[in-house]
Amino acid sequence: MTRDLVLIQGGGVGLDEEAAVRRIVAAAGVEVRWRVFEAGQAAMDSGLPPLPPAMLDAVREAGRALKTKLLNPPGSHDTNFNVELRRALELFASVRPLRNLDGVPARFRNVDILLVREITEDLYAAGEHEIVPGVVQSIKVVTEAACRRICRFAFALARVEGRKAIHCIHKANILKLADGLFLECFRETARDFPEIQPREMIVDNCCMQLVSNPAQFQMLVTGNLYGDLLSDLGAGLVGGISATVGINHGVWHGGPLRVYESIHGAPREVVGKNCANPLALTFAACALLRDEGEAAAAERIRAAVRRVLEAGRVRTRDLGGTASTLDMAAAVESALREAA
Repeated sequence: MTRDLVLIQGGGVGLDEEAAVRRIVAAAGVEVRWRVFEAGQAAMDSGLPPLPPAMLDAVREAGRALKTKLLNPPGSHDTNFNVELRRALELFASVRPLRNLDGVPARFRNVDILLVREITEDLYAAGEHEIVPGVVQSIKVVTEAACRRICRFAFALARVEGRKAIHCIHKANILKLADGLFLECFRETARDFPEIQPREMIVDNCCMQLVSNPAQFQMLVTGNLYGDLLSDLGAGLVGGISATVGINHGVWHGGPLRVYESIHGAPREVVGKNCANPLALTFAACALLRDEGEAAAAERIRAAVRRVLEAGRVRTRDLGGTASTLDMAAAVESALREAA
């Protein structure tokens, strides 16, 4: 069976990641007809708008897409195409699994945390303006509707994933109205899920606890800014940003809409051509394959990656080695064939 999958290409090292993931997915025995759409600066370089309508329509029609990071125009400080894509597709939740990779050194072992981040509001939806020269105001926007939606999503996901506890991460001791609203929505939602233990933690304490004893956490639900910060902190616990993925969730015409993304990326002149670690996009592809009914193939890829990392002979620069992007892809391909 040949599957039609949408891939959103942001350019830069995403081009190298795409080439590697195509090879790995094919080696796992999944036949894919990739529908590739350029976006961000890559689309603008081709004379297209940064979020082409045809691409948005294709994602909505398919209900799923794989995405590299979208690059912004050089020197731009007021544009973020990744955020604009979420808004255009009405994505409201980002799930970041934080798990150890066998064979990758990390400060802690047995970390297995699901971080659920609200991605529609908070400071990311705020307008900034200069009141007078030297005085800038940024407004944090928090709504009851978005707070209830993300909390219900998190508890429902916990039920599906068999998680027994969720920590609500907040700063309600200071932001008594904004974060107080988020916390109250969390408490009210918890009453509908009596089998899941609700826990609460102030965000600065959460940072300390994550780097002291991450095993105490099963799930975190956060607002937009805290989730952004904590997901990168969590990546540092398990071996780096290349060990993590983002799965963005929304709804289109009553059905699920998901964008599976590599959460790191840069122009090739920053990282170097054929130098990026392809594992982040590979793991995002595994999550997509699982939801496409190819769970066995996704697990074969994950197992092959584990064997390569445990062997330790092939590592990209971010993992302390010298292997290229395609070297890593070839090593995973070889491991897949050996296991076949």
